Amino acid sequence: MTTQVVRPIVGSLDADVVLPGSKSIANRALVGAALASGQSTLRNIADSDDVVAMISSLRSLGAEIHHEETTATVVGVAGRPAPPQSPLNANQSGTTARFLLPVLALAGSGTLTAHEQMLSRPMADQVAALRALGAELTAESLPISVRASVTGRSVEVASSTSSQFVSGLMLIGGCLPDGLDLHLQGEPVSQPYITMTAEVLRAFGASVEWQGDHIRIAGGGYVGREYDVEPDASTATYPLAAAAIVGGRVRVVGLGSDSIQGDVGFASVISSMGANVRVTSDAIEVRGSGELHGVDADLGDMSDTAPTFAALAAKAHGASRATGIGFIRNTKESDRVAGVVTELQRAGIEASVDEDGFTVVGGPHHPAHIETYDDHRMAMAMSLLGLSGDEISITNSECVAKTFPGFFDMLDDLRSTARTTPVVLAIDGPAGSGKSTIAMMMAAELHMPHLDTGAMYRAITWAVMDSAVSLEDATAMGEVAEAAELLIGSGIVMVNGRDVTTEIRSAEVTANVSAVASNPHVRAALVEQQRRWATRRGAAVVEGRDIGSVVFPAATLKVYLTASVAVRARRRAAETGETDMDKAEAAIERRDAIDSTREHDPLVIAEDAVVLDSSDLTTAQVVEEITRLWEARSQHV
Repeated sequence: MTTQVVRPIVGSLDADVVLPGSKSIANRALVGAALASGQSTLRNIADSDDVVAMISSLRSLGAEIHHEETTATVVGVAGRPAPPQSPLNANQSGTTARFLLPVLALAGSGTLTAHEQMLSRPMADQVAALRALGAELTAESLPISVRASVTGRSVEVASSTSSQFVSGLMLIGGCLPDGLDLHLQGEPVSQPYITMTAEVLRAFGASVEWQGDHIRIAGGGYVGREYDVEPDASTATYPLAAAAIVGGRVRVVGLGSDSIQGDVGFASVISSMGANVRVTSDAIEVRGSGELHGVDADLGDMSDTAPTFAALAAKAHGASRATGIGFIRNTKESDRVAGVVTELQRAGIEASVDEDGFTVVGGPHHPAHIETYDDHRMAMAMSLLGLSGDEISITNSECVAKTFPGFFDMLDDLRSTARTTPVVLAIDGPAGSGKSTIAMMMAAELHMPHLDTGAMYRAITWAVMDSAVSLEDATAMGEVAEAAELLIGSGIVMVNGRDVTTEIRSAEVTANVSAVASNPHVRAALVEQQRRWATRRGAAVVEGRDIGSVVFPAATLKVYLTASVAVRARRRAAETGETDMDKAEAAIERRDAIDSTREHDPLVIAEDAVVLDSSDLTTAQVVEEITRLWEARSQHV
């Protein structure tokens, strides 16, 4: 038994991650290929314990399988598996056990056993369904021997304990002469996994119809084919969560909105907690800041992500609740409800078991030795705690080999990408030049976080007013700014744990923000906040009047956006409703004079800034030009 120490990462992440294939898809595809007629080539097959157990057992059932690196070539048995000469061993794999038992019943005789941990996991509902189909089985838990094969074509199956019972029966449906009708009893848990099984079977030529509680798989057998296995969506939650916890950018390639895996939905949970998430057809990217807020999440359809959610919740402000996962307490490798709570408490995090899940109250943790209960997902998820704050020791860390032998190597690869200097696009300019509009458009164009510095100053103004500090007391206002804990991003603004997104736009804040923003003590405090904000994310588009000259003097690209007084006055008048252009121009000139002559951090053109006059340009043309400048400059970063 080995112990892996996970230490905090310094800096923000900047990584593209390629993950091994989904073991859930791989095991379904392996069974489909093994039962098919002809040859199949399966690519991106992970070398995990679960997949190895499946391949070994399918060979014993008569399939010819050549597995080299990440490719498996399978010559199927045309729907007629051979009775194995020795017991099949599912090891610790629930999918392998619950997929193999129906195949063994199709063969007509043989014995299925497993690792000691698997012997106590539920099998009775699937055994009952196979018996109803005519198979003779000797027990309701592993080890189980088959004495007679299936003969029926229609059966009721309990679906509220494990979706694997349903999927295992579906996998043999096309091999039965008249196909198979399944009538689901109870609300299906982890329903996306049943959908996954249907999609894999269709890929191997099966006709699958699913309406309500009735699934029909037509007979006629399966046909060999070439098949690419997607990266594992459950495994993808770990590097994506790492970006949210540590800060920076992580992109998982080859996995996106086109996936057949329900666990890709966890990206929306990460987004709801405050990270910036972008999902395309073939990639998921998370840009995080290390600043998260608690949420309630129903994880019933993606229960394997529950430990990852617990780790994120431990790092979030406030309470988070996972619901819909009571069934995983006795169907997985360990009790992932009680186990999660126990280990978080061991690390000093407040957590409790609920009727249908758990509650976690985020906060700092202390060093701890985490028990994994020989559960790969507990080991991988709890490792995330150590990436920020105090180190964490993972006992029996080798259990990750069940699905992802290279997990700790991946963490080291992420660590190697950490950078302490952010990539910054700084946009400065006078009032009315369009800085805010262009900054938001550039952030969207470059898929980078946008720092709303105005929201920062408004947040501090609210904090000053809330603390009853006099607006005449410059020192006290500075102390409020230095002590304030700000969370700004993804449409939310929090001050010291309180959501003030709406309050900072009030008339009272608007009336006082100039007085607070001109305070040199406040500005000094917020410069540090702005630098930390960008550093935690690894990249940022930031606009203001002193961004390139003071806040980020080493910015990747500095743009000084300007326009003639007449154009800027016309733009500002359109915003305010002013009809007197002479008055509007005079106001712009006064503001220019104040900004450029103020004692602290005046508006200046940074020495290495690109001056861009937008007087005769549309916003689209400005974005196009800055994008061109950025692409040319960022090639050298």
